Amino acid sequence: MGQQEKVATSLAGAVTEDISATLALVDAQLERRYPGDPGTRQPVHTVYVPGDVFTADTIRSWGDQALVALDEHAPDAASFAAVLGLSDDLAVPVYERVRAKLQREPIEDLRIDFEDGYGPRPDTEEDEAAARAARLAAQAYENGTAAPYMGIRMKCLEAAVRDRGIRTLDIFLTGLMEAGGLPDGLVLTLPKVTYAEQVTAMVRLLEAFEKARGLEPGRIGFEIQIETSQAILAPDGTATVARMIDAAEGRATGLHYGTFDYSACLGVSAAYQASDHPAADHAKAIMQVAAAGTGVRVSDGSTNVLPVGTTEKVHDAWRLHYGLTRRALARAYYQGWDMHPGHIPTRYAAVFAFYREGFAQAAARLAAYANRVGGDIMDEPATAKALSGYLLRGLDCGALDIGEVARLSGLTRTDLERYAAPRRGDLTVSGQ
Repeated sequence: MGQQEKVATSLAGAVTEDISATLALVDAQLERRYPGDPGTRQPVHTVYVPGDVFTADTIRSWGDQALVALDEHAPDAASFAAVLGLSDDLAVPVYERVRAKLQREPIEDLRIDFEDGYGPRPDTEEDEAAARAARLAAQAYENGTAAPYMGIRMKCLEAAVRDRGIRTLDIFLTGLMEAGGLPDGLVLTLPKVTYAEQVTAMVRLLEAFEKARGLEPGRIGFEIQIETSQAILAPDGTATVARMIDAAEGRATGLHYGTFDYSACLGVSAAYQASDHPAADHAKAIMQVAAAGTGVRVSDGSTNVLPVGTTEKVHDAWRLHYGLTRRALARAYYQGWDMHPGHIPTRYAAVFAFYREGFAQAAARLAAYANRVGGDIMDEPATAKALSGYLLRGLDCGALDIGEVARLSGLTRTDLERYAAPRRGDLTVSGQ
């Protein structure tokens, strides 16, 4: 070995201490505001069903209807691949996995809707529907037929429907508590949020419920649905949605883009209201930047073009939905909204194709990173985090199996989770 290098410094230790003291508040804010991804599963979609339509067999019915649509309009892998433009090597594994998913877990996230999909009803009718929704949801969790995530979308906190929205939420949550407690997969959606103060009001409302029922503070979280221009841009030119995340005091779990309300708010003609409109891209980009690092996830919206009618019309709607879903995935919007049972075959086809066509390369790159092996791409900790997150998402939804990922990467799921959630300082270190 060569001569030992002489190490010299010029700064006194007090300088470092002073710098650390100066940045103590910033350090605390970084930990509070930007805790990183929670590391839990994110569903690939949200299905919403009106409160009066939801039944005990809704989830199974959606899966069965989707299978019937495949049987009628794409009865085998080759025909389905031809509609969507899947490559030969993806055709069979994607088709088989889609059918298996529809049989095993047709819906990943279900929202029982008491807002636009339900509309204004007599109070007694909505009271009964909310109580019924709680009873059926509790039974579904008890007997194992629930979606991994379930909950309601209440009416918003604007003055005209505020009391009704609060009462419906109270009835639903109370019903769950009376049936045995809040399920782990509970998700609530607050729609048409315009001001951060409405988010604060939702926090106070949930605090009051937790206190009334003896729940741990912070037990109940909620999604914020972005459906108005004011939710993106405040009068002073700042991003309202960033304020909303802060106002949620750690309870916000997601930001969900509302395609049609937002488009209409901007005056976009009905024929052009879609999730790939430039106005939609702008809104979602602001949402994405505001949510980055906060642990709040972003969801795309939906398409209202339903795959119904003749085979030609169904194929056209499938191609549209598949293309929009693939577009969203490429832009890191890993969740979207589906409005019809005929949408879920192409939702899963797009998601499975996205992960299957790239997982071999991702696994190889992560293996090279883990083993300090050089290659044609030099990855850093932040890239390793993205690669492992990609593989974990593929595993969670059923696009990938841990066996094939482990075979190509040499890593266990625990290894993947460790790379997906590195310590904050690790992401600032360049190179391997």
